[in-house]
Amino acid sequence: MADLIVKETSTLEGTIEAPPSKSITHRAFIAATLSPGLSIIRKPLICDDTLATIDACRMLGARIRRKERDIFEVHGCSKILTPDDVINCRDSASTMRFLTPICGLTDGISVLTGGKSLRSRPMGPLLDALRQLGVQCYSTRGDGYPPIIVFGGGIEGEETCMAGDVSSQFVSGLLFATPMAQNDTEIKMLTPLESKPYVGITIDILRSHGIEVEVDPEYKRFHVPCGQIYTPSSHIVEGDYSSAAFLLAAASITDSKIRVTNLREDSLQGDRVIVDLLRRIGVEIKQGKDFIEVRGRNGSLQPFNVDLRDNPDLVPVCTALAFFARGESSIHGIRRLRFKESDRIAALLNEFTKMNGKIHVSNNTIKVRGGEKLRGAELNSHGDHRIAMACIISALGAKGISVIRGVECINKSYPNFLRDMKSLGANIIERQLDR
Repeated sequence: MADLIVKETSTLEGTIEAPPSKSITHRAFIAATLSPGLSIIRKPLICDDTLATIDACRMLGARIRRKERDIFEVHGCSKILTPDDVINCRDSASTMRFLTPICGLTDGISVLTGGKSLRSRPMGPLLDALRQLGVQCYSTRGDGYPPIIVFGGGIEGEETCMAGDVSSQFVSGLLFATPMAQNDTEIKMLTPLESKPYVGITIDILRSHGIEVEVDPEYKRFHVPCGQIYTPSSHIVEGDYSSAAFLLAAASITDSKIRVTNLREDSLQGDRVIVDLLRRIGVEIKQGKDFIEVRGRNGSLQPFNVDLRDNPDLVPVCTALAFFARGESSIHGIRRLRFKESDRIAALLNEFTKMNGKIHVSNNTIKVRGGEKLRGAELNSHGDHRIAMACIISALGAKGISVIRGVECINKSYPNFLRDMKSLGANIIERQLDR
């Protein structure tokens, strides 16, 4: 276990390379696993979640070798193998939701499980959709939550329907597996799909591996032709806007000037909207083809009203920003945050209330009244990487000292976050505990 002591920090300065995209890394390794032959993946993110995917891909038959520090060779397989043990997805929902449909392509029985956090995240809509496509799959407890059992033998295909407001990862999982179904597959959304940009990234990577997916502009209906064959491809993983958002926000709430590189201006990542939001609230932004430079306003930000139903990972960082804006800010589209690594809505409410923050949750909206200085406090990460990082950047602008418990969870997505913050000048001290 690790705690972090954070003291008020007035200035950050320097240049940081954004960590590679977690969402692209997952998808690149899975598509490469499904592609017979050699694929090359350069600059992937290596963290707890992506290691879960890499290990699982090996169990399904991929030969994955780290050729150099930032270069991986993936020899994909023409036939997905039945894993010889339980697939441990750790706490990675992407791993479980992407690979559950793929396990339907094996000849045998697969079991997927994970840590306590993952076992509390819903799988029911995906299991229902797979059954409609002819796959026998079950929650071992019969409640729609992991562990999951999948009986192989192939995917029949044809038509399936699912709600779009639980997780877009369900759709991505189906899109990976159904090109190898016995019949064409139609995926219909019963409710509007949220987090559409993530499905867009999936489709982009599929196309780079020779897989065609037809989709209408609103992402209400997907058509996947059967009998397709994945072809090897190469990927250079771009920087992650979801993780970089915490760096940009930290600079915005202090009197700072930082540059974050490895962020593509033309990225498909939906969380790039953080750049436009920062501009809207008064942050001075300079953007190039592969960098973003932020000059902070020392907390003198404008309040904002934003809908993040397509960008749920930005809710914690935007909530933190709202406390440094003078007036009331509203963040909409938060309902699905109940089902993340923690109940993020409850976690944000609990931790910012400890800091004397004025925060209120109503239905699908978080309201924050900013302008009063936050107060240092003893905070809990709730075992959630994004809650931990939101607490850390808020503590930089709070009066006094904060102690944040359980920050090792940051390794789930951004293992070098504390190192990077220290290099920018953040006044933080890590304390290892034996509990």
